[in-house]
Amino acid sequence: MSHEFHPSILREYDVRGVVGDTLHPADARALGRSYAALAVSEGARRIAVGRDGRTHSPELEAALVEGLTAGGLDVVHIGLGPSPMLYFAASTLDVDGGIQVTGSHNPSDYNGFKMLLGGRSVFGQEIQALGRRAASADWSHGAGQVSETDISDAYVDALMNGFDGNAYRIGWDAGNGAGGPVLEKLLKRLPGEHHAIYTDVDGTFPNHHPDPTVESNLEDLKRLVADKGLDFGIAFDGDADRIGAVDGQGRVIWGDQLLMILAGPVLKDEPGATIIADVKASQTLFDRIAEMGGTPLMWKTGHSLIKSKMKETHSPLAGEMSGHIFFKHQWYGFDDAIYAAVRLIRAVSQSGKSLTDLRSEMPVSIATPEMRFQVDETRKFAVIDEVAKRLADEGAEVNSTDGVRVKTADGWWLLRASNTQDVLVARAEAKDEAGLDRLLATINGQLEASG
Repeated sequence: MSHEFHPSILREYDVRGVVGDTLHPADARALGRSYAALAVSEGARRIAVGRDGRTHSPELEAALVEGLTAGGLDVVHIGLGPSPMLYFAASTLDVDGGIQVTGSHNPSDYNGFKMLLGGRSVFGQEIQALGRRAASADWSHGAGQVSETDISDAYVDALMNGFDGNAYRIGWDAGNGAGGPVLEKLLKRLPGEHHAIYTDVDGTFPNHHPDPTVESNLEDLKRLVADKGLDFGIAFDGDADRIGAVDGQGRVIWGDQLLMILAGPVLKDEPGATIIADVKASQTLFDRIAEMGGTPLMWKTGHSLIKSKMKETHSPLAGEMSGHIFFKHQWYGFDDAIYAAVRLIRAVSQSGKSLTDLRSEMPVSIATPEMRFQVDETRKFAVIDEVAKRLADEGAEVNSTDGVRVKTADGWWLLRASNTQDVLVARAEAKDEAGLDRLLATINGQLEASG
């Protein structure tokens, strides 16, 4: 029996949709069948499956496992946990890949699947191919077995391995996401004094939306740090693959600023190494990496795309503005906010300064947060093409690695289509307010010109 997916759920990096609208258990079952057929064709036999804390994750996971086993794969259930724990399972257990049922940082009515196979992310054209496989019922057949394993203690052991950080007073916000229980185990073992909020898993996210890259979602963490006079605060998204942080004064430390701090110890250990950041990152980051003797590389936004580029360039560290931080140095190369938090503690310790000092020393530039403009899903890539054509006609200095990033005398601005949502994402950075206003006026002009 063939299956047609709603075209909007086959995304660039994963499969993701609104449960009960574009995503149903039947989709999970068909995805399991299609993934199994791909995996079996590559000689795979067993895969790990985990899920986040959303209310519909158990039902989708059950349907997914039905599809995987009917396609001939054995499944190792690792249960409820953050996406990085599933990636850890795929890296350390005797399995050939893994799938995490997760809606990531999206609202509570979303869910989806992040897939790994044979040491790589399944993304882009491979996801489209899974859709075609389902449409033609080009599936393998078998009767896979299901077993269960609890990997959370092994994961926490690995997070603490080689820990050489100082004892700090830290606030933590798990956002009622899937990382809460692992965080509680970790905090029993980290030195220092720890104050954690929202570690209970609740898929309705009753306290705030679990996306630490939006500053309003960090209000509770800032309050906690201020009330208790803590050294700094750390927050995670719904599946704990994105990190957010605030210093002792409650100032947000954005993804590219975290990468500046994290890169120091890595470059001491691997001088000249390639450090990758996405097109949304500040120019000050790329300059700082070069100053520290590293090789900065600007690349496309998206966890799967960054992981592939890391492999190609043997990069020990990469990061995105969205708070995905990827350590190959002393880790496995996947994005893991909990591990990034541990490395942040270690990097601050190694610097001999406070996180507040490190934040204060950063070069001053004025940047917008990520601005999102709602756009029809069918129009979002077309708008970028139109903007690129107009810029080419004007002879502008454009980097088209991912969308358009335009350098001007004032600084730079970026416009790109989100691969995960029906939005255009814009960002600008300048030396002063007047320059930033000019850059924003340019972005507005381009958006108006495309209606």
